[in-house]
Amino acid sequence: MGADREGGARHKPWRAAAYTALGAVLLAGCASMPDSGDLRDVESTPRQDTGVRVFAMPPAEDAPPGEIMQGFLEALTSDDPAYDTARKYLSNDAARTWRPESSTTVLANGPSIEPGCHLGSREAPGSITCVLTGTRVATVDDEQAYEPAAGTYRKKVHLSRDGKSGQWRIDELPDGVVMGKSDFQRNYTSVDKYYFASGTSAGPAGEPVAVADPVFVRSKVDAMTQMVRSVLGEPSTWLRPVVRSSFPTGTTLQKGVSGLAPDDQNRLTVPLNLKESRVSASKCTEMATQLLFTLRNLAPTLESVELQGTGGHRLCDLTEARAESAAWHGSFKRPEYLYYVDGRHRLVRMPTESTGTGSVQVPGALGEGDKTLQSVAVSRDERSVAAVDDYGASLRVTSLALDSSLGDALVTSKGPTSADRLTTPSWDARGDLWVADRDPQATALYVVEHGTTRARKVTVPDLPGRIKDARVAADGVRIALVVEKAGKQSLMIGRIEREEGTGEAPSVVGLRSAAPDLEQVSAMTWAGDSRLLVVGQEQGGVQQMRYVQIDGATLDGPAPGALPGVKAIAASEDDRVPLVAYSDDGIVRLPTGAQWQKVDKDGTAPVYPG
Repeated sequence: MGADREGGARHKPWRAAAYTALGAVLLAGCASMPDSGDLRDVESTPRQDTGVRVFAMPPAEDAPPGEIMQGFLEALTSDDPAYDTARKYLSNDAARTWRPESSTTVLANGPSIEPGCHLGSREAPGSITCVLTGTRVATVDDEQAYEPAAGTYRKKVHLSRDGKSGQWRIDELPDGVVMGKSDFQRNYTSVDKYYFASGTSAGPAGEPVAVADPVFVRSKVDAMTQMVRSVLGEPSTWLRPVVRSSFPTGTTLQKGVSGLAPDDQNRLTVPLNLKESRVSASKCTEMATQLLFTLRNLAPTLESVELQGTGGHRLCDLTEARAESAAWHGSFKRPEYLYYVDGRHRLVRMPTESTGTGSVQVPGALGEGDKTLQSVAVSRDERSVAAVDDYGASLRVTSLALDSSLGDALVTSKGPTSADRLTTPSWDARGDLWVADRDPQATALYVVEHGTTRARKVTVPDLPGRIKDARVAADGVRIALVVEKAGKQSLMIGRIEREEGTGEAPSVVGLRSAAPDLEQVSAMTWAGDSRLLVVGQEQGGVQQMRYVQIDGATLDGPAPGALPGVKAIAASEDDRVPLVAYSDDGIVRLPTGAQWQKVDKDGTAPVYPG
């Protein structure tokens, strides 16, 4: 296989740094087959610059089986849109039936070929069966959804000589593609596509709430068109029960459309197979909103989206400014203030864009300094605040108004110590308040609808241990839980399902791991539409602060700078807002491109609205 770089000359074919023991023997003509020896990885493709595309070379004339196997595996890591070159390593029948889009299996290293492949029988001497092996890291399914995986990968691949040409070709293989982790990171990128919370879920002004659904697409293979097709399709299976799409069932791009890209005025036109009569103005606005929110992940300068129907008729268009009012979107809502409790027990706030360290007490009961607080949560409209007392025993809500007072306790805990009582509360865009009781004898998750009603216990049917922390997402349909069992903690994401109109409490189902390698989680917060900022440690490791994606994928990019003794962290879905932490140095913050800066050496409990 060789590499073509766009705009440059063809380079000589490149090979992996080392062939497997089997490959070396097969290249020599299969004179003898080894039955022992070490496994060797098919080395991953060297990481390329982001602007470079890598293409595969077809099989050479009279290539032996080892070279066919090697070339095929390398072709899977190329930027060939339809894997046309990879199919050249297959028999005609296999090329026609192989479905590479069905899944992507990610291995810790490149796939290995076991030594000692089996030659064919006397009746079929021109055939060989080989076994690919490796250690699983993850899988990406046919919906492009990522899921961490573990255990051994082991799949058979059969080669035979073509009856007409006499060339070796692969004639039996599993569907999907397989590659090492480094190749996966080079070939794929994670993109949030957007749907709307289903049922009666609505933002502060009654607008639909946007919900991120992270998927992986091939980054150099017409990613924008891929993402439009993905949004037009269904949400991922995990998220589907709690979201809806505004696109009518059966909506697709018009036949032959590819290479979608914004024009020189940062406008994108999307031709759909819809007639004008099928789309109302309000639905069309929501459809365009879904696409605009999604595609700005790939093209941050995108300013507007126009939807076209059959015959080139304009259905609607939408600018970024209009999209912000058409739907509630956490990443578009920059909080006005950072809040924390100062050394005089007052709840104080400072503007998020402030470059100084000055803060002022909030109006109302919590700004007076006569109450000791363990944690607080400010509603997303910055009108109400929930407070857990210094003992962690009770949760109360008050307004951020001059004449406000603390109401009665909405939730109480009887845990033996403050660490065994109420967690830091959190608010969603609906205005519902969430908190967990860490009592070892009565661990539970509660919701207070609109922050005013009687607290209701949320059912978590598959909860594998005791809840140690809980943070609801802005969209109100996902929640992050730290769950402890046998002294180890895991970060899990659950789906919030509501039985609308029944009066029943919500339930949290579909729990899945967001950070499989962490066994201790000391602090966490949402830091984007589909990612969290977590402080924790791996087995035998030291405390670290890093971003994790809710589907368990490893995120590229630097982690925040090291910070000793972190007890709590605060972040916003808007990544332009500085990170804030409560550490051994008190309240500190991390502006973009800077080092941690001290804000208040006596402060505790930092939060952004949410």
